[in-house]
Amino acid sequence: MVESAVTRPSVVILGGGYGGHKVAKLLDDVADVTLVDPSESFVHNVASWRALVEPQWLDEIFMPYSRLLAHGRHLRDRAVAADGRRVTLASGRTLEPDYLVLATGSSYPFPAKMEEPDTEAAKTRVRDAHEALRGAERVLLIGAGPAGLELAGEIKAFFPGKHVTLADAAPDILPGPFGQELRDELRRQLDALGIELRLGSRLRELPDVAPATAAPVAIATEAGDKMTADIWFRCFGATPRTDYLRGSLALALDGRGQVRVDEHLRVQGHDRVFAIGDISDADRDMAAFAGAQGELLAANLRTLITGEGEPAAYEKQPTVILVPLGPEGGAGQLPGQDGIVGPATASEIKGRSMLVERAAALFDARPA
Repeated sequence: MVESAVTRPSVVILGGGYGGHKVAKLLDDVADVTLVDPSESFVHNVASWRALVEPQWLDEIFMPYSRLLAHGRHLRDRAVAADGRRVTLASGRTLEPDYLVLATGSSYPFPAKMEEPDTEAAKTRVRDAHEALRGAERVLLIGAGPAGLELAGEIKAFFPGKHVTLADAAPDILPGPFGQELRDELRRQLDALGIELRLGSRLRELPDVAPATAAPVAIATEAGDKMTADIWFRCFGATPRTDYLRGSLALALDGRGQVRVDEHLRVQGHDRVFAIGDISDADRDMAAFAGAQGELLAANLRTLITGEGEPAAYEKQPTVILVPLGPEGGAGQLPGQDGIVGPATASEIKGRSMLVERAAALFDARPA
């Protein structure tokens, strides 16, 4: 094992999300690690909706990068150009690492993901959105995928008197490779919570007021159905963050804007550049899958650095999802189990704790 930081191979990780921060942590003892992310803190986005309805969770979901690495460094910066050999940062600084990991993830509407790099500014914005939500009688959620379903459940769990409408152009909730039994169970629970579903017709246009703010909302579907609310939230629209890729890295993008990788998560056409998480075509876009890719990539890079062992191939994960509807509700489809799991399992695994302790486990380094 390499003992001197001077002679350690350099690893630059662009993006400190679920995959990126895990690679940085797990290689901190064998490589000269640089984690590049403009934010002060990792945000445990899995619990963002819970923090919206219960702001006391905000102190739990922001985890400072200063507590992640004992030897490496976190640069509050962002990549503006990367061609596989050199990375140029917004500050003008350039990096030429031995190994480069692309883990910049995806953007998603607030507050499921935060846009402010300053932790206190981000918390303030969530608290403002909470106050706007608390004062609303009618809430419109556009998008009936996992995010929209979870937010609907959170709102009804903590504000049972509010009228919540969930709208989507799709004919049913929860698109994706999931069993109809799961959709039926979630719809049963949504109905029991009093959540109104408006499915099967596109909106003529999105509301002309900003989401997550208190303002009158009035929209209509192409079928002519009208909907009104006092606040709305956008629950769709993940976009991979790959605009900084140049040259042969840009050529590795597929039609969906994701980076093509091989079974070892290596970018197409590159020996020492890897991509994980939402920007990679390795698997579906889920925090848990990004984390699994981060663990495997860290193990493989350790093998390359130490010369011990053989790299392992990443295998696509089986169909899995767990959709909490508030702390005590929800349902899921888990590998290795026949049928679906109901509210008790959804609550035990995710709904009550929102996996906060598991996310925080790596942030145990003492600030210098």
